[in-house]
Amino acid sequence: MKTIHTDVLIIGAGPIGIACALECKKHKLDYIVIEKGALTNSLFNYPLNMTFFSTSEKLEIDNIPFISNNPKPTRNEALEYYRRVTTSNRLNIKLYEEVVSVSKHNLGFHVETSKANYQSNQVIIATGFYDIPNMLNVPGEGLSKVFHYYKEAHPFSLQQVAIVGASNSSVDAALEIYRKGGNVTMIIRGDAIGERVKYWVRPDIINRIKEGSIKAYYNSEIKVIRDHDITITTPEGLKTIPNDAVIALTGYQPNFKFLEAIGVQFSEDDKHIPNYNPETMQTNIEGLYLAGVICGGMETHKWFIENSRIHAKQIAEHIVKTKKTKGPNNK
Repeated sequence: MKTIHTDVLIIGAGPIGIACALECKKHKLDYIVIEKGALTNSLFNYPLNMTFFSTSEKLEIDNIPFISNNPKPTRNEALEYYRRVTTSNRLNIKLYEEVVSVSKHNLGFHVETSKANYQSNQVIIATGFYDIPNMLNVPGEGLSKVFHYYKEAHPFSLQQVAIVGASNSSVDAALEIYRKGGNVTMIIRGDAIGERVKYWVRPDIINRIKEGSIKAYYNSEIKVIRDHDITITTPEGLKTIPNDAVIALTGYQPNFKFLEAIGVQFSEDDKHIPNYNPETMQTNIEGLYLAGVICGGMETHKWFIENSRIHAKQIAEHIVKTKKTKGPNNK
């Protein structure tokens, strides 16, 4: 298999990976972006009717205007924006190509993918955290009626649906399914709807619960999932309720095993934050950088598009500075 050489290899073609590509192009760095799925794959897999919490200008990259019909854009508007940014700037992105391994050696990095081999001086990992869901780890979780992602409400019409969680995604799913004719029960580990839930949505879900349109069990967890019902632990004891589908929106986590295999070090606490320099975004491995939400480890609410866009500029500037220090061959 032929080896392709490049200055910078960027793993992940989400908004931050695209921002990194723009910065590389601006600094005349030879780069390639590798993405295992569709362009902005995580956004593509968001619920069809999702509205962002951030306003459109906070989702902009490289000062390219993001015009939306309303102050807070929809999923489809975001897909259109990042698609147009990519095509109009003719970014070098290879889609549906999965990275198999990344290894460091004297000449830089060897990156093996499902389609090619690459030799790169630097590697930027901007893979996000949406690919690995946090599991419930209960009997029956492997049944086909259990979902860890939610796309749209229609398949759950006229069904007994249990939604696990009280975050934005859980609340959006509960309200949509209820309004499409589903019988919704929320299973919530805490004692209230999450404080981070979008301020224009939170009163809606609280009122639907209060009036009894949506049933909510607080301080509760699923204990067992069966074909036609589930058993949950509640403050009043065990309860078994009819059930056709379980939507467990309990959050996601970065691919720690992938980073560990490369040699990235982590904090020793349960936050599992990767080791990187916050000024340059370089990890403990020289030439290997992190960008975007992956920097937060298990703190997946720490980094967003709006506050991690700056990572692309930090990384590109450090790469250019390093090239000048080491010389044209960057060895």
